[in-house]
Amino acid sequence: MPRALLLENIDPVAADLLGSAGYEVESLRGALDEADLVAALDGVEVLGIRSKTQVTGEVLRRRPGLAAVGAFCIGTNQIDLAAAATAGVAVFNAPYSNTRSVVEMAIAEIICLARRLVDRDRALHAGTWDKSAAGSHEVRGRTLGIVGYGNIGSQLSVLAEALGMRVLFYDLEDKLALGNAQACGSLEELLERAETVTLHVDGRAGNAGLFGAEQFARMRRRSLFLNLSRGFVVDHEALRDHILSGHIAGAAVDVFPDEPREQGDAFGSVLRGLPNVILTPHVGGSTQEAQHDIGRFVAGKLVDYTRTGTTTLSVNLPTVALHGSSAARFALLHRNVPGVLARVDALVGEHGLNVDGQVLATRGELGYAVTDVSAALPPDLLAALEALPESVRLTTFGHRAG
Repeated sequence: MPRALLLENIDPVAADLLGSAGYEVESLRGALDEADLVAALDGVEVLGIRSKTQVTGEVLRRRPGLAAVGAFCIGTNQIDLAAAATAGVAVFNAPYSNTRSVVEMAIAEIICLARRLVDRDRALHAGTWDKSAAGSHEVRGRTLGIVGYGNIGSQLSVLAEALGMRVLFYDLEDKLALGNAQACGSLEELLERAETVTLHVDGRAGNAGLFGAEQFARMRRRSLFLNLSRGFVVDHEALRDHILSGHIAGAAVDVFPDEPREQGDAFGSVLRGLPNVILTPHVGGSTQEAQHDIGRFVAGKLVDYTRTGTTTLSVNLPTVALHGSSAARFALLHRNVPGVLARVDALVGEHGLNVDGQVLATRGELGYAVTDVSAALPPDLLAALEALPESVRLTTFGHRAG
């Protein structure tokens, strides 16, 4: 029975789906470091993680039996995607499933910061009745600046407009503005015009240190700041300085450069204890609805890949989906050089088989061909396919002869 390992408290629906597909599933609540992960992956074909576990090139090198990794989250910067592709390991994520959860949390935090509800809550819990309108504002009519206008940023734009906010956005790529949102030509323009700035950028290395002292200084005085994207994007020391100086009136931060590995571990940050600052433990997408949908979506992609070779929405391999059924199917991930498909088809013919269906796609240095054939796969055909100098990984589905 093939084995699957799920880490970081992934929703049980994922284990149920993998189990129904014939996997023996082990689920663990926490993340694993590199050495422990290598040990745990002995005999494992499918790995599921969230944001803490690092799947490095060394892990992939030492566990060549691993076939697929599911990132049960949006980001995949915790996985060495290039090394995974070179090793023939397919990687899937959930780019849409928790979008709504993150957007709703951003809206809630914008309102809480504008009304200073966190400070009012803390005062009342401490026994102080502080009924005052000082520093409390409606969000209606205020200008929201969204940095990163992808799935989350664009949906946030729509909901913010429904609340009566004016919306500006900045993105490195040209994006279609939804509703009455206006694109800014530069980050500097957005910072100078917006009264609330929220970050929704991806985890690419170029975004490290995107927001620091210079950017906070450019923001309008007494504006609000949110980061629900990546922890390494923001200089927290600079944010602390601008909150203490009064230049920034409030902030909400859900992601941190260094985050605890386990539930209940100690947490430290220079932002702790600051006025009108909301700190949350990376829970932007952590609603029961989102986690269930992520578990269902990513597990479904892993099952499709290991059952049929389908790589639709893989983040690191060419995208292929071959529909229909035949006596047997094989998938060959190979180096993208001319003539490979012709040699594959010639080998199939030499072994007395017809090609019933075939799809080829390429992505950078890799090609991926899924082929349906008319009869069971002879072992010598499989040996010949694996022996091709361009072959990276051969996977079979259906019957083998002999």
